[in-house]
Amino acid sequence: MADGGGPSRADEAEDAKETSPTLSGETPTNAEGTSKPIHEESPLLSASGDAEDDDLIVDNGGLDDGHDDDHDDYHDTKSLWYMILLTISIGGLQLAWAVELSNGTPYLLSLGLSKSLMALVWIAGPLSGALVQPYVGILSDNCRSPWGKRTPFMIAGSAATIISLLALAWAREIVGGFLSIFGADRASQGVKVSIIVFAVLWVYILDFSINTVQAGIRAFILDCAPSHQQEAANSMASRIIGIGNIIGYLAGFLDLPKYMWFFGNTQFKILCVIACLALGSTVAISIMTIKERDPRLEAAAPKTKGGIIAFFSTVFRSIRRLPPQTRKVCEVQFFAWIGFFPQLFYSTSYIADIYVQPALETNPNMSPEELDRLYEKATRVGTFALLVYAITSLATNVLLPFFIAPTYDAPAYDSTSSFHSNRSYTTRFSRFLDILVIPGLTLRRAWLGSHLIFASCMFSTLIVRSVAAATALIGIVGISWALTLWAPFAIISAEVSKRDALRRARQSQSRFQNRTDDPESSLDVKEDQAGVILGIHNMAIAAPQILATIGSSIIFKFLQKPRGTPGDRSIAVVLAAGGISTLVAAWLTSRIKDEVELPGEMVPTEEPTREERRSLSRERGLVRSGSYVGLEY
Repeated sequence: MADGGGPSRADEAEDAKETSPTLSGETPTNAEGTSKPIHEESPLLSASGDAEDDDLIVDNGGLDDGHDDDHDDYHDTKSLWYMILLTISIGGLQLAWAVELSNGTPYLLSLGLSKSLMALVWIAGPLSGALVQPYVGILSDNCRSPWGKRTPFMIAGSAATIISLLALAWAREIVGGFLSIFGADRASQGVKVSIIVFAVLWVYILDFSINTVQAGIRAFILDCAPSHQQEAANSMASRIIGIGNIIGYLAGFLDLPKYMWFFGNTQFKILCVIACLALGSTVAISIMTIKERDPRLEAAAPKTKGGIIAFFSTVFRSIRRLPPQTRKVCEVQFFAWIGFFPQLFYSTSYIADIYVQPALETNPNMSPEELDRLYEKATRVGTFALLVYAITSLATNVLLPFFIAPTYDAPAYDSTSSFHSNRSYTTRFSRFLDILVIPGLTLRRAWLGSHLIFASCMFSTLIVRSVAAATALIGIVGISWALTLWAPFAIISAEVSKRDALRRARQSQSRFQNRTDDPESSLDVKEDQAGVILGIHNMAIAAPQILATIGSSIIFKFLQKPRGTPGDRSIAVVLAAGGISTLVAAWLTSRIKDEVELPGEMVPTEEPTREERRSLSRERGLVRSGSYVGLEY
């Protein structure tokens, strides 16, 4: 059991048995002494208890005694293995992202695409993120499949992603083989253009597919992690992403055709096969080991009109009623991702351009075959920089939580509440972890610092001229990437999960008291669920990427030089331009609060009822659960 949980749950259960006839196995009786039947809406504490019984909070900590039909296992504190199984699917997804980010740009350039057109191709990512994720979020929120809300979208998105990766990797063979049936020469210009068009089409399908599975996985993590462990769950997710990045970039750095020739005859083909195997296996592990809530037991959402207009109307209404912390995070993300998007897609090419400059200056008249070999080696050198970047990111995600005081995984109610437990246990290890915490270093402040680090590194790309220094810059940016994968999702998840937990507690109270919730004592019934909120957050990430893509294309149009021509510094200018917007993101981050505060109407103004105390004690879980998830279990 994690530290800070109070007296042992076995002791609490024993105490409860002594004071509660239901828990002790006796049949409850009414005022006349006759037995009362126990059904699914029967409270576990009889209404005839004395004053001491009224003050009792029953929490068996997940030890089901057969009577607590209303106990919500999803509020129980989860173990390290649960968190790993819950988040492992996002690691497989990240490996697919790593293949596209590290090798997508060089692959499209090798097909004959110019940098300016290539930049417009990558607008597929933000377009799909801005449209697909909120749409999938709305669909999954309203899904009533027996498999769960998110699982069907995770499966469908994964299947589409696998097909897209394989079609993209074998674009030359598919198009060339098909057109050769009609007598077309594979070396002709028409076939080359057809291959480019085919590849670009599958890039769009790939990005739409990846965003589908990503929307499902993010909402899956939020739904299945307890509200008091949201910061821990997102910290674990960021670590799993870091591992996925390391595997992807390490594979990209190695000479895979030499060792894994049976997967394909090129580096990109083998990487795509590895990504497909990783994504399929990890998603299968998550959905087979982690059980979602049964959505069929929830109240059906009101039916709305379908179509594009209805979709955008729903999204705009949801944007207007975003929770306050989530709204601020979205503002930060908008400006931060104007800088992050070019860095993610062009880091490999940035390092590669620096690597090839000496060879191009020495021999500016290389043959196409020599250029291909040079740039293939340069791409591997650039991928090594991303490997350093991924290792830095993972190290940050593993070590930094020890030095940051947990904030966003605090209980839904503060210690001033009359029914909040102040009892806690500590161990020698937990006291050691408390010593490591740096006073004043909150997750929000660490996120702010990461923006400043990123901006400094992007400005430095203008003056760096060596592969080693450029690799160091990209490696340092891994610190910023670690916080980007952790902080915004932790803040949003904590706020959304706490609201959802309180909503469920109010609904439970309403069922037991046989009355409906009134506006004064419950959350707004129109409050959005995790899927659409995370979808809107992704819109705040995707929309600025469209601006970054258009801006990058304009810069490339004026500054780029033909492939194989020395002196091309256009990518460094694009990266530096992104650093400017990140400074705005840093300022906006300074305006975010260090604690998730629930609205005033959500704080009870009256002494809570027995069922409120029972529901809140379950929802509350631990007094505090650190982001160093699992180390105390």
